[in-house]
Amino acid sequence: MIPLRAPQGVRYTQQIDRSQQVLPQLRSRAPQSVSHVAAGSRRAVSRRSVRAFAWGTPKTTGPAPGEVLGKDYDQKIPSYNKGRRAGILLHPTSLPGPYGIGDIGDEAKRFVDWLADHGMQCWQLLPLVPPDPMYYSPYSGTDANCGNPLVVSIEELIKDGLLEFSETPPRVPIADVDYPAVAAAKLPLLKRAAQRLLKEDRFTRLREEYLKYRKEHPWVEDSALFDVARNLPELSQLAWWQWPEPLRLRQKEALKEFRETNKDAIDEFVVIQYFFEKQWKAIRSYANGKGIKLIGDMPIYVGGHSADVWANRHLFELNEAGLPEQVSGVPPDAFSATGQLWGSPLYKWPAHKKEGFKWWTARMARTLELYDECRIDHFRGFAGYWSVDANETTAMNGNWRQGPGLELFTAMKKALGAVPILAEDLGVITTDVVALREAIGAPGMVVLQFAWGGGPGNVHLPHNHYENCFVYPGTHDNETAVGWFRGSANDTDKSYIKSYLRTDGGDIAWDFIRACMAAVPRTCVIMMQDVMRLDNTARMNTPGTAAGNWRWRMGDGNVWNSLKKEGEDLRKVAHDTNRLPKPKA
Repeated sequence: MIPLRAPQGVRYTQQIDRSQQVLPQLRSRAPQSVSHVAAGSRRAVSRRSVRAFAWGTPKTTGPAPGEVLGKDYDQKIPSYNKGRRAGILLHPTSLPGPYGIGDIGDEAKRFVDWLADHGMQCWQLLPLVPPDPMYYSPYSGTDANCGNPLVVSIEELIKDGLLEFSETPPRVPIADVDYPAVAAAKLPLLKRAAQRLLKEDRFTRLREEYLKYRKEHPWVEDSALFDVARNLPELSQLAWWQWPEPLRLRQKEALKEFRETNKDAIDEFVVIQYFFEKQWKAIRSYANGKGIKLIGDMPIYVGGHSADVWANRHLFELNEAGLPEQVSGVPPDAFSATGQLWGSPLYKWPAHKKEGFKWWTARMARTLELYDECRIDHFRGFAGYWSVDANETTAMNGNWRQGPGLELFTAMKKALGAVPILAEDLGVITTDVVALREAIGAPGMVVLQFAWGGGPGNVHLPHNHYENCFVYPGTHDNETAVGWFRGSANDTDKSYIKSYLRTDGGDIAWDFIRACMAAVPRTCVIMMQDVMRLDNTARMNTPGTAAGNWRWRMGDGNVWNSLKKEGEDLRKVAHDTNRLPKPKA
């Protein structure tokens, strides 16, 4: 009897490999169509059985049985390169930098160098949108298309001649980000640089680039109107639905008058967005040149007090006053016993469908201008989403409602072609979520920190992983591996981990890293905090809490030298698990 699988060590040839494409179909059908009688007697094979084994005449011609094959026959070995890779999750605000926050200047390039030197192939970030002005969450921004001005590099503006070194703010010792202090020190400098670009003759070339950017990105006009309005002294403490009616309702004459009255401030805003665009695209070009892909992050929802909702009221479920009666969130899960009440307005999906999902298509197109790939946060909301009454104080009480499903992604593909999406499919995942993700061919996510409860069938355990996904020791929403193992992990978890990973738990962060790198998912992404073996003082976000998040910073400019040993260890593990970049032909 011919074995369906070759003995270990036997190389499949190109010819045999082609035939194996048929075998999985045969194995799946045979139990229903073939009946066997007792050993030694004649086999009864039904007509249906004959059809099952009737592979048909090959459509391509080849050597006849018994013919001598070419001398290079045994050199035709199939490639087992599955595109395995590894990378780091690190938000630019966490990078080194002298002014209280990481930015997208030289330190971002040094990080790219560190990635490339140590065999990494991707850099995953959190959303780079302007964060909400109260808690500075990048997942509740004021504009889905704009960049965060706080990460614009002062040094890059000095190189362009737009600022003088003598104008820079005092250097700040490395500590957690103090967003209000950073904004107070940095935004006036960005405005000064913008005014110089707009008015001084020596910046003609940059001014032409800025005007080109503005023409090619018409959405920035509404972004500018909204941002200038929300920062006016008389409106700064109000949400847009509390603004005077002509501005709130975007009446044509009111918008015209507002543009004329606030022209300088509007132009300043657009120039600062141009600064972000110019600097970030330089980082992307530099990273791609080093073989590093940038993986962005798109929150499924947008903030209620945002340019997106103000300029597109008809696409959101709002009442006449502009307020949502139902808001977003998720029911109780591993992160929170009372669920997570995000409070964002819900989409009016029939209105999106009526327009051919053009708002979503434009949003994705913008994302792919900035990144090579895109993680969609809360992907499950496209299949079914949790809807909570706006008066609730937790997300425990709500209803599941039908999402747009495959229609949305079909429209995106028709408009944009291939869309490289990573589906964040954590939390309450039902069969329709899996079906949607598989229908569009998007990789999902598994997180090793979630693996240790529920027994050996837990999808997050390495033996249950699948190739088309991303594996993480933990994400930005998790505790660090060290912090979790020391604190939240119970005795049963620890016992299972020690047995499963064959470890004493003394270096749990790297135990998790090695396990993830060795697992079958094509992409392994590791939080920088776990590479550095840090505890929960370095945690980036605690879901269900608003204050105190998004502030962690990794150290000063000497950190790359101090991480040389960890980088070398990463490279060795990447080599051993076939995750190093392949040499270019």
